[in-house]
Amino acid sequence: MRPLTLLLFILVLAGCPSRTRETIVAFPQVATDLPELRRQGFMRALVDNNSVSYFIYKGRSMGFEYELLQNLADHLNLQLKIKVISGVEESINQLNTGGGDVLAFPLTITKERRKYVQFTQPLFQTSQVLVQRKAPNWRSDPEQAERAMIREPAELIGREVYVMQGSAFATRLRNLSEEIGGEIIIREDSAGAETEALIRRVADGEIDFTVTDQTLAMVNATYYNNLDVKTLVSLPQQIGWAVRNNAPELQDALDSWLRKIRKSGYLKIIYDKYFNSPRTLAIRGTSDYSSISGGKLSPWDDEIKRGASELGWDWRLLGAIIYTESNFKPDATSWAGAQGLMQLMPETALQFGAADPLEPVQNIRAGVKFFQFLETQWAKTIADPDERIKFVLASYNVGITHVIDARNLTRKYGRNPRIWEDHVAYYLLQKSQPRFYRDPVAAGGYCRCEGPVHYVREVLGRFEEYKIHLK
Repeated sequence: MRPLTLLLFILVLAGCPSRTRETIVAFPQVATDLPELRRQGFMRALVDNNSVSYFIYKGRSMGFEYELLQNLADHLNLQLKIKVISGVEESINQLNTGGGDVLAFPLTITKERRKYVQFTQPLFQTSQVLVQRKAPNWRSDPEQAERAMIREPAELIGREVYVMQGSAFATRLRNLSEEIGGEIIIREDSAGAETEALIRRVADGEIDFTVTDQTLAMVNATYYNNLDVKTLVSLPQQIGWAVRNNAPELQDALDSWLRKIRKSGYLKIIYDKYFNSPRTLAIRGTSDYSSISGGKLSPWDDEIKRGASELGWDWRLLGAIIYTESNFKPDATSWAGAQGLMQLMPETALQFGAADPLEPVQNIRAGVKFFQFLETQWAKTIADPDERIKFVLASYNVGITHVIDARNLTRKYGRNPRIWEDHVAYYLLQKSQPRFYRDPVAAGGYCRCEGPVHYVREVLGRFEEYKIHLK
């Protein structure tokens, strides 16, 4: 072969994707087990991008996996951080490269996957089902419509069925082709595709068939009444979560927690809430205030966006504050007398222009002006905007005097008064002890200040969750 021809041949090969390239990271690239998570104070959970695992409804984070993860985090006394991933291969790669600590997908437990991850005890069992459209006459002539449905796997011979690439559904269809002695035409979508996107394509008539777990299929059938999900294509299969193969203590902790919530009945309560309540699911799935469909946060989104623009903030941050303060209830009144969406004290509301604190627009505008005041004050000493927002939030919650006291104590005891976490927040917590609240540099005196420290963490955590789901 001539040199030029050889060079062109090599270049062509280099430009072609390898058919044998391993796409899954087979072994853990990090060594982070439960002791390391306890030292860092948080765990990162990878969740599936579907309408059951994790979503926002009327400002509140919800979902089967989400609620269980919150319970797990409380059980382990760890802060929870969520990352949404599409595709099984990508989720395993993220887990094994350290992008997450718990893979909280509704994963089918298989021998193949045990090569890459360690599964928890099963959460529940489900079967794989065929998702197909009902016949056009399913309302007027249900008996004839039923005869048009595929009910036997052999009827899929020669039919195109779309599934996620690398999924257990693709594997099952290949095995099913062998079992029925004929070829099912399997169209594997990209590894990052979402099962629900394929279900939606069936409902919209773009494709005829997909396969998914029965639980997820039944939930989606409440959103799309033209779908049929009755045809089983597998025996019951176990569904579980996963951790890295080198995290035995974390796996033991998860199994212990699962035994506890199964015995207490909590697991069944959460399962029934998300899989056995079709009317409630339909309401959430079609609401304007659900990230599944409408994407709105509250009836006051326009005013929140206007106020956030005046502050130079992301509107989802201001939305997180208002939900944390009042759950978007305009008539909310606290035991201390704080009122309205942004829970302003009457004198503060009046000072910043709200004659009627229970009127939503007045309340938001007054709250925005109050935040502008706090931003101006803290901008004089805290240059970093990411750090400054923590001081602003704490001051909004507990008053600026106590936060200034904490900064003075932080400076006195040799820590950094411009950093919130483990510095100013630490000394704010100390203000319930006489040694600190009687210190001459602490003019505000006693403060039981767990509240504002938790408030900062809660608001910013909710803000991060809103950023996942809302634009």
